[in-house]
Amino acid sequence: MTNLGERSDGARRSTGVRTPSQPVPVQRARPLPGPPVDTPLVIETRGLTKRYGSRAAVDEVDLHVAEGDRYGFLGPNGSGKTTMVRMLLGLVFATRGEIRVLGHEVPREVHRVLPRIGAMVEGPAAYGHLSGRANLDLLDASGPGPRAGRRRRVGEAMERVGLGGVDRRPVRTYSLGMRQRLGLAGALLSKPDLLILDEPTNGLDPHGIREIRELLIELNHEGTTVFLSSHLLAEIEALCTQVGVVDRGRLVLEEPLDAVRRHTGRVVVTTPDVERAAAALGSALVDRTPDGGLVVSPADDAGAAGLARHLVGAGVRLDALEPETVSLEDVVVRITGPGSDRA
Repeated sequence: MTNLGERSDGARRSTGVRTPSQPVPVQRARPLPGPPVDTPLVIETRGLTKRYGSRAAVDEVDLHVAEGDRYGFLGPNGSGKTTMVRMLLGLVFATRGEIRVLGHEVPREVHRVLPRIGAMVEGPAAYGHLSGRANLDLLDASGPGPRAGRRRRVGEAMERVGLGGVDRRPVRTYSLGMRQRLGLAGALLSKPDLLILDEPTNGLDPHGIREIRELLIELNHEGTTVFLSSHLLAEIEALCTQVGVVDRGRLVLEEPLDAVRRHTGRVVVTTPDVERAAAALGSALVDRTPDGGLVVSPADDAGAAGLARHLVGAGVRLDALEPETVSLEDVVVRITGPGSDRA
């Protein structure tokens, strides 16, 4: 699975937050400027910044997550993703900027927000000597849910993440992937409106990654907005509808995934007669793919159909003619540049 190397952190709007070293005046809530959306925003940030001394872990980030999104927050380890997630949850105070989550200011109104959020940040913590079920019982007891429904809530959450058969085993016997599933089960206890997950597939094998992806898509279809922070390009591309890319603490891209993976206007030709096709294409041939395909820029008045007729007329056998698209990996590599996983 493609990844972005070694960095982590990033995000946008925090109203009236304080840090121990730098007080920030509390500001009255107001609508945040941003791109027009057809549905309400469940996460907004404006100028969100977190500094540690002279280093900006998160730098002037404006984030927009709409209700119903599966939003992939992508960046190398060390880029600011986890710091961003912690600020959204009120666990870390911003140096400056504004945050609004589910319509409430964070951290000032975080007590109104947290009961509606399921979160898993970094490696989930658990008591190793207790069973998975006992750990979730304790977590549920600390929440707003009534005691009467606890057994049902915990059982449903364990089953949903695939731990129903091992719920009585001590957590110290769980693999890393099973611990990740347990953390996700904890995030699902309250049937949240918003899931905020930091590297949720860490430690899972390919089968487990697919299961968690399918679960998150299912939850999203049931009405839960998913905000997923990851450095795994392939996982973001397979799961998310919206993507934000952070590099060195700055948000460098925020677009629908379909807009990122746009068509280039060029055509990829697959043929067993590669050299004959190359000769017939002449200057229209602009590149070759690693697997032997020919990237062609057809004449505007000819298009793919005209290109096919031309090649067949030249005696070229065609296996496929497909529009060339730009992958998420292509875009991320271009906008982050070399060395983004260092310092």
